[in-house]
Amino acid sequence: MRWWPRAIPATRRACRRTWRAKRRPHRTGWHSNTWLPSTGGATSTQSPRASCAAATVSPAGGSIPVVDLPTSSSGADTTTIALQCADVANRIIQAGYGQAAVAGVKGRGNVVTETDLAVERAVTAILAGEFPGHAVLSEETAAGTRSDGWMWIVDPLDGTKNFSRGIPHFAFTIALCFDSEPVVGLTTHPLLGDTFLAVRGQGTTLNGARVTVTDCATVQDAVVAVDLGYNDARAGQQLATASHLWPGMQSLRVPGSAALGFAYLAAGKWDIYLHSDLEPWDVAAGLILVREAGGVVRQRDGAPATIESRAVVAATPAVYADFAKLAGHLPWAG
Repeated sequence: MRWWPRAIPATRRACRRTWRAKRRPHRTGWHSNTWLPSTGGATSTQSPRASCAAATVSPAGGSIPVVDLPTSSSGADTTTIALQCADVANRIIQAGYGQAAVAGVKGRGNVVTETDLAVERAVTAILAGEFPGHAVLSEETAAGTRSDGWMWIVDPLDGTKNFSRGIPHFAFTIALCFDSEPVVGLTTHPLLGDTFLAVRGQGTTLNGARVTVTDCATVQDAVVAVDLGYNDARAGQQLATASHLWPGMQSLRVPGSAALGFAYLAAGKWDIYLHSDLEPWDVAAGLILVREAGGVVRQRDGAPATIESRAVVAATPAVYADFAKLAGHLPWAG
């Protein structure tokens, strides 16, 4: 049985203090389009003013209540704090653009700048103050963090190589997860001022306006975007996949930012996006941005992607189906 999410009306946003979802003996993930967080029956210490994000409802109209989004120490909701983090990050990134100081090299083409570190320090400080009980997984200083409860996932500067070379295509991205499922996702383009935001069950917006994936139905009619990552073998497979599809597409793009790769798909700027060397901070916000915009994000085996998926294809549903027929046999994911 499948379930579809529906936003809770404003009149129902007075929520109870205790979690309203019992822990299931297995993780449902996205395989049934159902988000059912696990809590082990624990009682929340968050404010009873927490707002409800969504309810999952069946085609027949029955509902399964979901865990409420938490309220911060200052009384703000999660999207307000995510936007506050983005505002601070954007200002730091804008100030550093064009004068990036490389602070370290993590591998071929993979650098970290002083701006990455400054953004991460500022954002984690905000999260520690507003949500002291939440885990934070962040690329530069807390990459090993994992949690079955509330966890923020932060990439302070996605597309650092572009940033360090003065190429104006990079992002700040942040997501809030519960039981490793993204429930809020936000990605910004600091130079353009674009903000892509999704909340579970409430759709995806770009600068406050609702957006969806395109109605593109075939790879032949699609703008295809591919990113290579830092693994040579996997990058070669991505190039081989693109070569296999070429010239059966409208055009090919290599953006250099996974966060914007997913966000641009969600906003209808291209129709399919492939990446085979991802980390949780690359994909967390993208998962909810794309899904809430009507798209799909799949692993190599066709299963719905998770924050731990290393290789994914994100696309309109029809383009994904066409891609699977044309290139599903290729080892594009390693």
